[in-house]
Amino acid sequence: MGGVEIRELECFLVLADELHFGRAGERLYVSQSRVSQLLAALEQRIGARLVERTSRRVRLTPLGERFRAELRPAYGELAAVVDRAKEAARGVEGRLRIGFQGTADARLMEAITTFQKRHPACVTEIAEVPFADPFGAVRQGEVDTAIVLLPVAEPDLVLGPLFSRQQQTVAVSVRHPFAGRDRLAAAELRGTPLIAAGPPAPAYWREAHAPSDLPAPAVRTLQEGLTLVAADRGAMLLCRPTAAYHGREDVVFVPVDGVPDSVLGMVWHRDGETERVRAFARAVTEATALVPAA
Repeated sequence: MGGVEIRELECFLVLADELHFGRAGERLYVSQSRVSQLLAALEQRIGARLVERTSRRVRLTPLGERFRAELRPAYGELAAVVDRAKEAARGVEGRLRIGFQGTADARLMEAITTFQKRHPACVTEIAEVPFADPFGAVRQGEVDTAIVLLPVAEPDLVLGPLFSRQQQTVAVSVRHPFAGRDRLAAAELRGTPLIAAGPPAPAYWREAHAPSDLPAPAVRTLQEGLTLVAADRGAMLLCRPTAAYHGREDVVFVPVDGVPDSVLGMVWHRDGETERVRAFARAVTEATALVPAA
């Protein structure tokens, strides 16, 4: 890097945000003259002006604009590398917020127990992820990681370890013609309205969980869906553990052959991978190998 100091780059980025030497100095806890010195040193190394300064305003030169655009993501990644090294050095501690979609079954609880025993200095918090918004809590920073239903095709999210596969069942009202069946074939679902999650769940995700040719209501939560099922407004695909957990007298769960199995996966944001998240991913991998599928 030609001897460039990290402090010079940090100073330039702050000045590029503030466009004011005094405010930049306040953010960096240095004097205004020190900001000028750091900028001058950086411009001397580069060999061109990055900032134009007059008595009335401060603005970036065209080269300065380009330099900022290219520097900011690289500087952010460098800062993330340092943060990850700090976390690894002091071990796994603090707080890990875990989201789950559907049911927090034995496999997830085993993973949390394993993680907690291994890292007692890290407190775990568990929160349910809305059925119709599988990825929102991770994106908004409400949880550090989440266990969600596949498929996952989000470029800003990392898909980690997967839970064991589960056979799908279709939930129908006790008054529905399917209620007396022992099993169903996948083709039979095409002619049945299947209740699905509504937005903001991505279209590809909604279609994967409601492969039907007929229109049906869209819901925000599993309970809303099961209520509509009980009212015979449509059917709903659910994995076996979720069906067992949400069992009710007015709804029947019939196994379906020929549809892809239900699979849960651990996801986290690409910019939010920490040592805590990596340690929990290892615990998930171990727990899914130890706990048999329901």
